[in-house]
Amino acid sequence: MLVGYARVSSTGQSLDIQNEALAEAGCEKIFAEKMSGRSTVDRAQLAMAIDFVREGDTLIVTRLDRLARSVGDLHQIIGKLTDKGAEFRCLQQSDVVTSTSTGKLMLSILGAVAAFENDIRRERQLEGIAKAKAEGRYKGRPATIDPNEIKALHERGLGASQIAREMKIGRASVYRALAA
Repeated sequence: MLVGYARVSSTGQSLDIQNEALAEAGCEKIFAEKMSGRSTVDRAQLAMAIDFVREGDTLIVTRLDRLARSVGDLHQIIGKLTDKGAEFRCLQQSDVVTSTSTGKLMLSILGAVAAFENDIRRERQLEGIAKAKAEGRYKGRPATIDPNEIKALHERGLGASQIAREMKIGRASVYRALAA
């Protein structure tokens, strides 16, 4: 059975193009989600797709970066599929298959390139933020917690858990405000 997996990074993006390509490739079941590809954590549809495949099945994605953006995550996913007797294939990078030695090599190379691109993008983002801060244009996210209010509640004898409940914030935020 051919099983498809589609992913976009944000809720404003559309899965339609990937879903159509996977359906045209013959995928009988498609798992799709709108989640960051930086990590496999909290990607429920990916976990369900890996759980769904059986021996002899093939998991298909349109592009390798839809599956993983780190080499470690990529190899972990491929390892799980291999352990189940399933294969992996990528539509736009047709040489990326787990059924041949060359395909496995291409998988590793393209996985490393995807991780490299992710690192470069992050570096550019951090450089842009640093420049904007230096120019006074970047202030960061506005504060949502008033540390003075936390300190006042603490001085009235309330504990961290009580303050957190009253202000509807996490206890860690209370501790950070009290330590500052």
